[in-house]
Amino acid sequence: MSILVDGSTKVICQGITGTSGAFHTKGCLDYGTKMVGGTTPGKGGTTDANGLPIFDTVQDAVDATGANATMIFVPPPFAADAILEAAHAGLSVVCCITEGIPVQDMVRTKQILREFPDCCLIGPNCPGVITPGARVSGEGSSATFKDGCKIGIMPGYIHQAPGDAPSGKSVGIISRSGTLTYEAVWQTSAMGLGQTTCVGIGGDPVRGMGFIDLLERFEADPGTDGVVMIGEIGGTDEAEAGEWIKANMTKPVTAFIAGRTAPKGKRMGHAGAIIGGSDDTAQAKMEALSSCGVTVSESPADLGIRMAEALGIDAAHGVTS
Repeated sequence: MSILVDGSTKVICQGITGTSGAFHTKGCLDYGTKMVGGTTPGKGGTTDANGLPIFDTVQDAVDATGANATMIFVPPPFAADAILEAAHAGLSVVCCITEGIPVQDMVRTKQILREFPDCCLIGPNCPGVITPGARVSGEGSSATFKDGCKIGIMPGYIHQAPGDAPSGKSVGIISRSGTLTYEAVWQTSAMGLGQTTCVGIGGDPVRGMGFIDLLERFEADPGTDGVVMIGEIGGTDEAEAGEWIKANMTKPVTAFIAGRTAPKGKRMGHAGAIIGGSDDTAQAKMEALSSCGVTVSESPADLGIRMAEALGIDAAHGVTS
């Protein structure tokens, strides 16, 4: 099964006529996502290069298409307002890919989003969410899929639907890092595992859904056998997730924490990745997670192996070609 999105999800793109919006809309369409339109104020009534209708507002798009999810490629100064516009229009999944949104804008946005408890915000500064589709034909980047949903910038072809998994087991993936999300996907696929849903929650200090929000959903999903969780230095989210896992999780969780060599007090590539004290270093987070029963990988290169071991799968199931 999946969480958040599936093959029936209808998606629009806010900022569909921009360079990034147009490029990734096509990528999602090519993967098989039900892209039903997009928005660019002032261009309502026209169509994009893919023949999708363009609307002036999100509400117009929802009324006309029945969309229930969106991906946002709006420039940083306007992206927070784009999130709120999507929430007001009743969209249940809002993936904000935009990076560089001012923190104070996101603080205000998070406060307002309390009025929309059914709106799940993913991001900002994230790769998005994907529920893998079944492979129909082809290999690599030329493969075609059906019944999946890719919202954002993830490379769809590295994912493996549960029904295509040689091991018969599938995992959920949650990550603050975009590229490490892809690494975890690639490794678990190589170990014969499928993915039910993969979510890049983003690297900003103020963001939407967090580890616990998604762990709850994966715990409740009967199709998810285990979870890969990738965190970073900065903040307390990982330690809090560990305590939640210890108290509530019945499925195995494998984790990796990025930033072990980062100097204290220096902000790294992600706005949220800054060590503020002794409790948010990589080592402290690794120790906290280990004490809560989480299998912590010392290296990102071992994520797939650690997850397979936690599920009782021998490395012989791996696909090496």
